[in-house]
This record gives sequence, structure tokens and C-alpha cells, in this order.
Amino acid sequence: MTDQADSPSFRLAYVPGVTPAKWVRIWEERLPDVPLTLLQVPPAEASGVLREGAADAALVRLPVDRAVFSAIPLYTETSVVVVPKDHVITAAEEITLDDLADEVVLHPLDDVLGWERPPGEPAFERPATTADAIELVAANIGVLVVPQSLARLHHRRDLTYRTVVDAPRSGVALSWPEEATTDLVEDFIGIVRGRTVNSTRGRAQQPAPAKERQPRKDTARAGGNAGKKNSGGGRRASGGGRPRRRS
Repeated sequence: MTDQADSPSFRLAYVPGVTPAKWVRIWEERLPDVPLTLLQVPPAEASGVLREGAADAALVRLPVDRAVFSAIPLYTETSVVVVPKDHVITAAEEITLDDLADEVVLHPLDDVLGWERPPGEPAFERPATTADAIELVAANIGVLVVPQSLARLHHRRDLTYRTVVDAPRSGVALSWPEEATTDLVEDFIGIVRGRTVNSTRGRAQQPAPAKERQPRKDTARAGGNAGKKNSGGGRRASGGGRPRRRS
């Protein structure tokens, strides 16, 4: 982990399709003296990067190993099918998995949807990556079901996509090693959760400095009144001691 005492910095890993720009901008506004370094990693390598301490936290796709990592779910993505622009599927705005029954559906090795069984007909072999699968879709070899952000990431002019309403969905979360919940991790948690800059939730609050003890007002007031009575009584005693004038 980063030696924050000597040179504080924060390293954030993220998987393809996730866009951390909004949170990074807020970080730079709130913590301008703490540089934030971004590290893009393949989904399968995100947990290893955190385990090895190469990043302080990561924006990952669920699930994560909750015995090792803490995770805050952020959002769940819509799944879409990527097809050539002239494909018959483009006639509808939304489709179901049944509409893919006669299609060759590519299933890349870096798939993030966690299918129990992918729909449609399997390809002759699995592409190594989603980027390779996109190339095969462009070559009219098959179609591909992915989270919408990955369809946008691999956008091509000759391809488009449609929502698959009953496909598995991919959840995105902020994750970090449970035993390494540093103050900077807490700061980033506050940002992704929308906390205000003045919020101290999650931080260990410092005890308030002891204030100098002041006398109670009623005591001071009583003391002042007592002084006045004594003074008045003294004057009355002095007046009573004056000799009477003779007539």
C-alpha cells in the first residue's frame, strides 16, 4: 500500500466499460494535494491487483470475494446484443433471449455476464476477448451480448445494439481489501456515495479540544449582588454612626 505519511497518493483501478471521470474530478476538487492515479485492468485481474497492493481500490464488476474484499454496489447495467446495422434484429428496439435462438452467439473468454448457458448456437471456438468478438460480429460471424457500456466502448460505425430485456446483468461496485480501509479509501467512498465535502462519516473524528472552564452565570450574578448588599449595608452602618445635630 502507499506510504501515505511520506507521500500521500491514491491509486484507483477500473475495468473496461466503467467511467470514473466524474468521481476523479470531485477528488481533484476536494483533495488537490493528493494525486489520484488511474489503472485500467481486465476484469479477471482486478482482484489480483488489489491483493498485491498495486491499487488502493478498484471499480469492478460483481461478484467479488467478500471474505477478502469490501464492496459497495454502485449500479447495474442493461445488457444489449451487438449486431451489424443491417441485421434483422435492428427492426425492434428490445428483444428477448428467445429471439437469439437461431443466432451464433459469441462467448468471449473475458465474458462478464456469468451465463449458466449462453443463448443461441455456440461459435466454433470462444474468442479470447470482447474486442476480438466485436471483430467477429463485424465480419457477420455471430452476435454478442454484453453490458451496454462495453458496446459503447467498442463502438463501430457498421455495428449497433439492442436491449435484451431478460439477459443477465452486470453490477459495478467499488471494492478494496477489507483489511486496508485507509482514510483515503474512506474519502473515495464518500465521493461515490455523494457525501458532501463537510461530511465526516466513516472517518475517525478527533475529540474536541477542552474549553477553559467558565464560572456559571448565576453564581457570578449572585456574587455581584452579594457585594452590592454588603456595600450598602456598610454605608447604612456608617450613616447610623453620625452624631445628631443639636436643636
